[in-house]
Amino acid sequence: MSAKKPMTLQGFRTLQKEHETLSKVERPVVVQRIADAAAEGDRSENAEYIYGRKRLRELDKRLAYLSTLLADVEIVDPTTLSGSKVCFGATVVIEEEGGKRNKWQIVGEGESDTAHGTISWRSPMARALFGKVVGDLVTVERPAGEVEVEILELWFAERRIA
Repeated sequence: MSAKKPMTLQGFRTLQKEHETLSKVERPVVVQRIADAAAEGDRSENAEYIYGRKRLRELDKRLAYLSTLLADVEIVDPTTLSGSKVCFGATVVIEEEGGKRNKWQIVGEGESDTAHGTISWRSPMARALFGKVVGDLVTVERPAGEVEVEILELWFAERRIA
């Protein structure tokens, strides 16, 4: 039996909605299009049939991935977090060498989006930050090489901790 995977409520709802839309809306449409194209005869040169089968494989692959992400989930609500250490659901403001600042919320797999300031709890940055406090200097081993960052601020939802 595997351990529960942490995920924010917002991320869980987003992924759950995507799963439901793909399985109940998009997939049935694709299946119907494949059936219609197959009814036209020769499938070997039927572009709609070939494309439909390809799209169905893509949908099924995404649905399997989403099912895996949504199984055995532990919902973490950042508004209920407390303490002074970086943990799942926290938002951390860091400063990299050279003065570049970033603000990251640590979220679950499949819900991270660096363009929107979220990183997976399994990322090198998040793993390096876990358990640290404001003022700590942290060395992060990334695929692009090591970088040293300083933790400037820690937030739990809209509450600044330090």
